[in-house]
Amino acid sequence: MQNWPAIKWAIWIIAAGLILWAVYKLARKYGPLLPELLKRPLKLPSRPPPEQWRPAPAAARQLLKEADALAAMGRYSDAAHLLLLRSIEDIESRRPNLVRPNFTSREIGRLGALPELARNTFMSIAEVVERALFAGQPVGADVFAQCRQAYERFAFPDVWNAPA
Repeated sequence: MQNWPAIKWAIWIIAAGLILWAVYKLARKYGPLLPELLKRPLKLPSRPPPEQWRPAPAAARQLLKEADALAAMGRYSDAAHLLLLRSIEDIESRRPNLVRPNFTSREIGRLGALPELARNTFMSIAEVVERALFAGQPVGADVFAQCRQAYERFAFPDVWNAPA
């Protein structure tokens, strides 16, 4: 029983020797590569390209035609509402679980998954529709024109290619 401390120390010395031997072998094998590795610039993973959420150009143009038809009949509020509803559908088609049925337009407009420019243009349409539906404010041709332009920014590539 008196030899146990000596055996314990011997095991630790053998383990340390094996570790040193492994480090020595690795250093001999890979040591010459080390200066070359240190000269290389560190490459960070590149940011993935922004997700293309915009609707197909033909679908966006068709929607604008439908909204313009409503506006031509003087139904500017309905035309703006159509743009808002289709914008929500576009978002839902790209991220099915992102928009919940109980979300308001404001909540959808605050979703972090939307690029900032798309959020801003979506919210500009949503504010007009909210004022029309809930405050009873009439939507005129000039306000609809602003909504239409906002939808164009929302639907066409320059918004979705911008950094989030």
